[in-house]
Amino acid sequence: MKKLLLLVFVFFTVFPVVAQKKNDDRPNILWLTCEDISPYLDMYGDSTAHTPNLDQLAKEGIVFDNVFAVVPVCAPSRSDIITGMYPTSIGTMHMRTAHDVHSWGKRDYSGPSIAVDINGNKVPLYSAVIPPYVKCFPEYLRKAGYYCTNNDKTDYQFAAPVTAWDENNKKAEWKHAPKGMPFFSVYNHFVTHESQIWKRKNKPQTVSPDSVPLPSYFPDDSIVRQDVARNYSNIEVLDKQIGEKIRALKKAGLYDKTIIFFFSDHGGPLPRGKRVNYESGLHVPFIVRIPPRYMKKYGPGPGKIKNGHVSELISFVDLAPTVLSIAGVPIPAYMQGQAFLGPQRAKTERKYIFASGDRYDGITDRNRVVRDHRYMYVRNYHTNLPCYKDIKYRKQMDMMRDMLRLMQLGRLNKDQLYWFRLQKVPEELYDIKNDPETLHNLIDDPKYKAKIAELRKAMDNWQARVGDMGSIPEKEMFLQMWPKGIQPVTDRVHITKKGRMVTLSCDTKGASIAYLISDKDFKPGLNAGWKVYDQPLVIPKGKYLYTMGTRIGYKDSEIGKMKF
Repeated sequence: MKKLLLLVFVFFTVFPVVAQKKNDDRPNILWLTCEDISPYLDMYGDSTAHTPNLDQLAKEGIVFDNVFAVVPVCAPSRSDIITGMYPTSIGTMHMRTAHDVHSWGKRDYSGPSIAVDINGNKVPLYSAVIPPYVKCFPEYLRKAGYYCTNNDKTDYQFAAPVTAWDENNKKAEWKHAPKGMPFFSVYNHFVTHESQIWKRKNKPQTVSPDSVPLPSYFPDDSIVRQDVARNYSNIEVLDKQIGEKIRALKKAGLYDKTIIFFFSDHGGPLPRGKRVNYESGLHVPFIVRIPPRYMKKYGPGPGKIKNGHVSELISFVDLAPTVLSIAGVPIPAYMQGQAFLGPQRAKTERKYIFASGDRYDGITDRNRVVRDHRYMYVRNYHTNLPCYKDIKYRKQMDMMRDMLRLMQLGRLNKDQLYWFRLQKVPEELYDIKNDPETLHNLIDDPKYKAKIAELRKAMDNWQARVGDMGSIPEKEMFLQMWPKGIQPVTDRVHITKKGRMVTLSCDTKGASIAYLISDKDFKPGLNAGWKVYDQPLVIPKGKYLYTMGTRIGYKDSEIGKMKF
């Protein structure tokens, strides 16, 4: 009897996920993300690009009309997505802190200073040390029995902890999940990234420059049209890549057991889009397909879908709690977003979305945004600085150089010059319904006095609630995270044996514990398949136990090893 009980205990501790996968009817969750596009798609009224796969996904799914990034650039936005926290509240709002962009990250922060802060102090490469209670949300999914894969961009402003993903590299696939085990998988599509405007310059162009629509803030010439057409052509390539992912899911017989999300990490790649805290930088396309069998339980709620669209305001800070809601995992109280799908969806819709802008590459500034269904309010903290950021990376784009040339020649009109104003006013207000291009500042119009007061108050309350760190110069914030400029190190994991039971612990506050059980003596790397420690273990005789402590922003602990 004792041996039988021991075998049962081993089964549920060493192999905990095996016990969860029988009759597991929880949905798989697939994120098909892309880089740098605004709602340049037919379901949003722009039929320039031919996108049959996304059109079909929208036809079968739900189109969310009002989804917004919290920062209009990659790394701060992705830090928000992976944590469910506003970047301004955890110190990840500056673009970019280091080179932890793909997979597990390089984890080496040596190199030249990346920028200067608002006081002119040099800021070195660093991994953001975020509050100890904040985790990458897939860690909660893994503990709940989901197989989690990321292919392959991370760009979280910190190196991805090994507890976040089962697989995190260019070969990561949901197909590797154990049979019957639900998965959460992310595929990032790079073809629409800003850099692909110039890097794919000589690739076949499938959209005619003559047919592309131009916002009024772009000059109408052949150079501009060529780059805009390249953007639409890249979107057509993206659509084919999305189609391949969907066909693979169907081939495996999992299409109707998988909730599919499609969205971009922020607004579009063209000038006055990415890095600009207006509609063009924050508003993103967002489609969710929920199989009919799951719609009642996981859908957005009765009465919200009208002609296949949902108008509810949604922020990227809502993504982490929404996935946890779908997976049946309790949403941690610290998360600052709210679920919009699943059993834990919020009873009250958002009244506002909020966004921030701080350092972009080597240029430091600060502004904050609040938007309701119709109006956008912008608060500028450094009015002496120009609105346009002269970022070297973006000037590799032909049309960016063309616009600068035309500006110097005095050949841009009032709307086209608005982005290039040399000083900002403290506040801006835009009526998005009548001015979607955010060109006409209404802040001095007495008709909007009450609306301005409302949005000012909403902004003040939000900043106080989340603890906006933007007023702290980046160098000072860095030294708070890395005392004396030295990265803190996670303590080594303690292994406590009591009979056959093994308990793991770590003295570093907020540390997660990773472990491996192997029949061989080796030096496990980051791709070794680390598990998340969640409960005591029983290790079979002759096996090796490897342990690692990891806290976000810290160096990982030394790897511990014990043979049983």
